[in-house]
Amino acid sequence: MDTIFALASAQGKAGVAVIRISGPSAFAAGTQLCGSLPTSGKTLRRVRDVTGDALDDALVLTFAGPNSFTGDDVVELHTHGSTAVVSSVMNALDGIDGVRLAEAGEFTRRALENGRMDLTQVEGLADLIDAETEAQRKQAHVILSGGLGQLAERWRADLIRAASLIEVTIDFADEEVPVDVTPEVKTLLVGVACDLKRETSGVKIAERIRQGFEVAIVGAPNVGKSTLLNALAGREAAITSEFAGTTRDVIEVRMDLAGLPVTLLDTAGLRETEDHVEGIGIERAKQRAEDADLRVFIAESDEVLDVAMQADDIRLLPKADLREDLTGAISGQTGAGLDDLVQQISSVLSTRSENAGIATRRRHQTAMASSLDRLERADQILDSGPEFYDIAAEEMRSAIRHLEALVGRIGVENLLDEIFSSFCLGK
Repeated sequence: MDTIFALASAQGKAGVAVIRISGPSAFAAGTQLCGSLPTSGKTLRRVRDVTGDALDDALVLTFAGPNSFTGDDVVELHTHGSTAVVSSVMNALDGIDGVRLAEAGEFTRRALENGRMDLTQVEGLADLIDAETEAQRKQAHVILSGGLGQLAERWRADLIRAASLIEVTIDFADEEVPVDVTPEVKTLLVGVACDLKRETSGVKIAERIRQGFEVAIVGAPNVGKSTLLNALAGREAAITSEFAGTTRDVIEVRMDLAGLPVTLLDTAGLRETEDHVEGIGIERAKQRAEDADLRVFIAESDEVLDVAMQADDIRLLPKADLREDLTGAISGQTGAGLDDLVQQISSVLSTRSENAGIATRRRHQTAMASSLDRLERADQILDSGPEFYDIAAEEMRSAIRHLEALVGRIGVENLLDEIFSSFCLGK
């Protein structure tokens, strides 16, 4: 296995830069640059190139495998964060035989291959790096801490127990087995099945927390949708004018509401039009509004909506600045009703988020749903009698394999390149 290195901190000038080296020759490479490595795990050393020229003074940390992030020997050089220092140290490492620049995500990939992390933890790490809001941070930390992997391991242990009990019955089919194991087997299957149902039902909301909720602002032309979007965003994100049809495409603004990632959508005004381009914008507006997680309708009380309201949708009267009665009205111009709208949106999405499961990705949902399907088949087959127990046992083993795929033990090689391509070189 090659020894790899990369900048583990962010690119650009900074107070400190972290350069990570990992692999069988990590300690040798560190010794070549620093003269000697610390026996206690950390020390201050002068870093030199192959000609002996001093490059920088660095804090040097060593982590002996397998008790390191990657599971291999690791050396970290904490240098001053100027681009010149980083470049000179990286060039020095590149000149050492058997040491090469890491590929994207290669450090984390080695942690997976060396059993330091399971695949769900790798995904959790990627989500933690990308986290923009508190809800995303908390969700990613649960995954990175092994929450989903621990659940999968518990389910797997219960299913192994159930399959073993059935297989013992098969092995002693010609003898009288003193205890009927079917009740215990069914109890184990039902317990795992209930957990799987709960987790699969919570994936959609968990995925929205990870990727972000979409909230569409919907209404006729000139009701103040773009002005409202700008007021919520705190900047001129959308063009506003007194002319109908100004907004012709969906404008998106990313926000943090109550710790949740939310993308506000300013859609084209809904009306009949002969303008071909505006017509395309209106059709896109309708589709995005229907697909959004929540809709905010800006319309008069007697106005017929072109998009059907769904559960939890919000309907407000337009242009509160021109009304005497502000009840149920909003104005992006003056800010009237703005705080109440933010509170309503936050409340609806926070309530939905309470139903989120630990699993966060479609891949997780597919693996768990497949395992659940096998368990339900096994449960039905058990009712057919002992002569079918061998088929039931095979269904249980198939359910176990789907759970093993969930944490990356089997059958996920084709996913790895895609997953690790999203990581930076230092991870």
